[in-house]
Amino acid sequence: MLLVIIAIFTGVFAIAAALLLKPERSKEIERRLLALESEIAPASLAELATDVRKKEVPLSRIQWLEQFLIKLNLRARFFLLLYQAGVACSLENLLLAAVGCWASVAILLSFRTGSFLISFGIAAFALPAPFVWLRRTRAKRLSKIEQQLPEALDMLVSALRVGHSMMTAIGYLGKEMAEPLGAEFRKCFEEQNYGTDLRTAMTNIAERAPVQDVRIFVAAILIQKESGGNLAEVLEKVAQTNRERFRLKKQISVHTAQGRATGMVLALMPAILGCLMYLVHPEGISVLWTTDIGLKLLYSATGMTFVGGLIIRQIVRIRV
Repeated sequence: MLLVIIAIFTGVFAIAAALLLKPERSKEIERRLLALESEIAPASLAELATDVRKKEVPLSRIQWLEQFLIKLNLRARFFLLLYQAGVACSLENLLLAAVGCWASVAILLSFRTGSFLISFGIAAFALPAPFVWLRRTRAKRLSKIEQQLPEALDMLVSALRVGHSMMTAIGYLGKEMAEPLGAEFRKCFEEQNYGTDLRTAMTNIAERAPVQDVRIFVAAILIQKESGGNLAEVLEKVAQTNRERFRLKKQISVHTAQGRATGMVLALMPAILGCLMYLVHPEGISVLWTTDIGLKLLYSATGMTFVGGLIIRQIVRIRV
């Protein structure tokens, strides 16, 4: 009976995943058209144009979920999070992946516990897994932007010194720079072409890429626009500062690697050892939650592990 339930659940989950994760045909056609347009694009930056009069892209194809997020003022935050992570998926796909992680872990645990209810309760810790992955993907993308910025500023300085205007130089950066920073410069160039003022276009870059070095770059351009001066020299100093900050951050990351690894091991080792001991000898470790003294020890250990992890995190978290 148990195998039948698992087979039915797996089949339903596979069908739902196939329906929700299947890309729309219109998106595939649009991708091919964009690839074709890039091949026949005009050489002059003045002739480049992108239609910014597009419909607002829905965050989810489920209408009630979209309205619920709008009512809670969370839609813009989720949309920005997905954009900053560079992930092209809808919110229901993330929710489906979270439920799938939860159900998969619960089914595996049920073979040992023999109870679906207990297994689903224990497996609830797997629910945030897709969102944790999304945050890590976002952090990697922003780190890559931070790494690319000094090179982009050097190219921008060179373009300004040979006589190009600011927006023309940004347009060339959008074509020549690799992703993901090149896409941000292309968006800035397109916004400026369609009438957005420079302050708004540059502020949008800082919003899409919330990196300290990008904010310094945007602030330098806006201040120079108000006060005047040699923009190439200002950006050259900004690039040098960004490069030194990035070098210092990597050096600090090397020196704190042992502390971060220690904190991770100390935080995860009790939980992993507890699960392994339960799988090997459940009667022995069940004393922790079947007796009063065991519960006190379990609560105390959990609290001290949490506090210790926070202390180690504050020690190794050095802001530059």
